[in-house]
Amino acid sequence: MHVKVLDESIVERAKARGLDALVYAPHFTRLPAIQAKAEAFSDAELTVFPAREIFTGAWHDRKHVLAIGLTEPVPDFITLSGAMAELHRQGAAVLVPHPEFLTVSLDATDIRQYGVHAVETYNPKHLSPHNERAQTIARETGLPGFTSSYAHLSRTIGETWTVFKESIDDINDLTAALKDHVPRRVLHRSGFEHNVRCGIELAHLAYENTWSKIDRILLSGTEPTHPDHIAYEGRFEDVRVY
Repeated sequence: MHVKVLDESIVERAKARGLDALVYAPHFTRLPAIQAKAEAFSDAELTVFPAREIFTGAWHDRKHVLAIGLTEPVPDFITLSGAMAELHRQGAAVLVPHPEFLTVSLDATDIRQYGVHAVETYNPKHLSPHNERAQTIARETGLPGFTSSYAHLSRTIGETWTVFKESIDDINDLTAALKDHVPRRVLHRSGFEHNVRCGIELAHLAYENTWSKIDRILLSGTEPTHPDHIAYEGRFEDVRVY
């Protein structure tokens, strides 16, 4: 339900692990580029669905939102309320990755307020208490769960997966299934190798959220997903935070 990386090796590994689909949502990449790459790597055996994980709020208090079924690009670094209003305007499915994790996540209050459609209940980057808290949030808010490899590294592909009880053939089917709370099962591997792969993803988090993105604090407005970028035609000026 959520990977950050996509190339031939990712596709081969997904197929080898028995997956039918991936949701591809890389950081700081505009929707048209994501859609084009997702289409290029889809075939009769594996469908790649495009999505956006949007960074809302300021860098020190950012909250990630996963949107599936967008029809128009949405930038990063806008307010949470502004992002949610736009996602609902477009009829997207709104998902919460890694709830209440560090300083990058929606909390239970946000989830109740903004009309979310699903909460991630298992993430390889989480420690056990984080996953347990996520499962509690899903129960308390009455929302279905989902899981994803959240893979930034190829070997994490297929460590977790979500099985829907209805056929999903295209992005419209997936969006509808999420918004309609179609029954699903949240599954993941276990054992020593799984724990090692999860540990490697967690170790990657420090790099991925500090040094590899430290330049995002000094935004120039030319970044692909900056609200000042010409592609957004000034539509988000009233809700931008940078």
